[in-house]
Amino acid sequence: MLVVIHTPALEVLLIRRIDAGTWQSVTGSKDHEAESFWDTAVREVHEETGLDATAAGCELVDWGLENVYDIYPRYLGRYGPGVTRNTERVFGLRVPSICPVQLSPTEHTEWQWQPWHVAADKVFSPSNAEAILWLPRWQDLRQD
Repeated sequence: MLVVIHTPALEVLLIRRIDAGTWQSVTGSKDHEAESFWDTAVREVHEETGLDATAAGCELVDWGLENVYDIYPRYLGRYGPGVTRNTERVFGLRVPSICPVQLSPTEHTEWQWQPWHVAADKVFSPSNAEAILWLPRWQDLRQD
């Protein structure tokens, strides 16, 4: 699961991974098979940033997109035996404005807000960059 957190002006929240030092949006996995993608997104946003995706003024949107990719070899140990591919469901979370976040100290070391085009260049994951590059289009679709 991938959640691109952004403001109406398309400033994007980036968080730096503690293990690799790379920048990313919120990512995560279901805690159990029955957990919905929506519930996973809400939980992971809160765990990684302290933000409440259901708070007044916030808009969590399931973009209905899924990226399927090979798991990087260094991360295979996080998955079950024989699992080599990941399916990533993409969400956007619009927050009213730039705000401070409370990082999970076991997962991330720092955060920053960047304009969408800068954020897309900073993230490590190609699917994360692609999702950020979609932001202006999603904004236009909401206004139609």
